[in-house]
Amino acid sequence: MEQLTTIGIDLAKSVFQIHGVDAEGAIVVKRKLRRAQVLTFFAGLGPCLVGMEACAGAHYWARELSALGHEVRIMPPSYVKPYVKRGKTDAADAEAICEAVTRPTMRFVPVKSAERQAALLNHKTRDFLVRQRTQLLNTIRAHLSEFGIVVAKGIHNVGRLLEAAKDLPEAARPAVDMLADQLRETQEKIDDLTARIEAAQKTDPFARRLAAIPGIGAITASAIAATTPEVDNFRSARDYAAWLGLTPQPYSSGGKERLGRISKAGNRYLRRLLYLGASCRRHAFGVTAQISARRAGRPGDDWRSPLCLHQWRTMAHRMLEKKPVKVVAVALANRMARVVWAFAIGLERMATDGSLRSGESYRTNPA
Repeated sequence: MEQLTTIGIDLAKSVFQIHGVDAEGAIVVKRKLRRAQVLTFFAGLGPCLVGMEACAGAHYWARELSALGHEVRIMPPSYVKPYVKRGKTDAADAEAICEAVTRPTMRFVPVKSAERQAALLNHKTRDFLVRQRTQLLNTIRAHLSEFGIVVAKGIHNVGRLLEAAKDLPEAARPAVDMLADQLRETQEKIDDLTARIEAAQKTDPFARRLAAIPGIGAITASAIAATTPEVDNFRSARDYAAWLGLTPQPYSSGGKERLGRISKAGNRYLRRLLYLGASCRRHAFGVTAQISARRAGRPGDDWRSPLCLHQWRTMAHRMLEKKPVKVVAVALANRMARVVWAFAIGLERMATDGSLRSGESYRTNPA
C-alpha cells in the first residue's frame, strides 16, 4: 500500500468507512471496516493525519488512535457538511472528512480525556434526573387538577403538592402515591450526584477557583472545568462567549450590519448554567435579586454583599430600567463567560509549566 498521509474516517456503531489519500491528494484506500478491525488497520500504518466528526465515540477513538502515533483532529459535523459533494453515503462522508481536515481555516474540537468525560457523565446524569423530576411533578400536578386540587408551580412547592394529594379519593391515592415515591427516589439520586459533583469540584484546583466568581457555584464551576477546552484556543473573551452561544447572531449584507438574538450555538448545558447563575436570587448582582431590591424600594447598586462587584450591580440595575429581564440575564451570563476566560487565561500565563500552581483566586472589587 502506498504511503498514506491523510485519512478520513466516518464513525459508526459497527461499520466504519475509511478514505485515505497520499501527499499529493491521490486516493489510496476506500474501504469499510468492522469495529474490531479499526485498531488493527491503523496499527499497521505509519503516522498520518486522521480526521473524524465530533460524536459520542469520537473522543474514545481519538485517544486510541493517538496512542498508535497518529495525529487525530475532531471537527464539528456542520463544518464538514459543505465538503460533501453529492448525496449522503458513508463513502461520501469519509471523503468529505478527509478533505475538510486539511483545510487551514478549519476549526477543531479538543480531545477530551477519560477523566473529563467521567466528570461530565455525572453532570449529564444529574441533568437527566432533574428533567425526570420535572416530569413527575407536572404529572402529579395534572392529576390533582383533575380533582379540583391546584398547587402553585415550582420545586419549592413539592411539600404542598404531596400534602394536597391526601385529599384525593381513596381509589386515586395508590397511583399518586406511586408517583410520589418515585419523585422522592429521584430527588435522593439528584442529591447524591450533587454531593459527588461538589466533592470533585473541591479537589479540582481550577474548578475551586472558578467557584469564587460571582454567579458561578460548584455545579457550574465543575461543568466549566470539565467541558471548556484549553482557553488559549480562543483569541479573546468574546470568542469564548460566542463558543457558548451567548453572543448575537449577525444577519449582515450589503454593508448593513444587523444583530439578532443570541446564536445558541455551542454547549447548551453550560449556557443554561450561566444564565441561571445570572438570574439567581442568592447573588446580589443577579437579575432576580435586582428586581426584588427595586420592589422593596432599595437601589439595586447600593448593597454590601461580599460576592458582588460594583460594576456588575450598576450594569444590571441600569439595564433593567430599559431592557427585558431575560435580555439582562443573558447579558450578565455573557459577562460571566468573559470573566471565566480572562481568569483561566490569567492562570495559564502565571503557571510557567502549564499547571495551576498559582495560588491566585478571583478577587472582588469592594468599591
